[in-house]
Amino acid sequence: MSSAMAPPPAAGLDTRRSLSSGVLCGVGFAGFIDETVFHQLLHWHHFYDRSTPSWGLISDGLFHAASWLCIVGGLFIYADLRRRAGFAAPWWWSGALLGAGGFQLYDGTIQHKLLRFHQIRYHVNILPYDLAWNVVAALMLAAGVIVLLWARGQASALTTTTSH
Repeated sequence: MSSAMAPPPAAGLDTRRSLSSGVLCGVGFAGFIDETVFHQLLHWHHFYDRSTPSWGLISDGLFHAASWLCIVGGLFIYADLRRRAGFAAPWWWSGALLGAGGFQLYDGTIQHKLLRFHQIRYHVNILPYDLAWNVVAALMLAAGVIVLLWARGQASALTTTTSH
């Protein structure tokens, strides 16, 4: 096909699947960092601390496996998008930020406070830890929304330009 007949660059982009791939990778990456840093390196807590240490380790393993499944699923979608030339990078990055921020906010509010699976850290004043955890989550979510709005604006501008 000649360049005069080629569709505009954004015509074949799959923004929905790019966003979904990013969300899965973001959730998985945030879970991986949480598991590696806070569970394994610092030993601050386990995924589930309301039982024996053995159950805490089992819960960590299951959490780690779930995080990796999210990453693997997101990467399979990413690979398919690249193969089909449908990958939309800004949408993927937006999804990654939304996924990581959403996971972290869910962890900090639902798992830490509502279900009380674990706290970030024990035997210290946890307020600064909770605030830092949830503020970072909110910043990632805000950045994800900003990137998504920018990507939508770019797509809209490209559609308007190519339709005239």
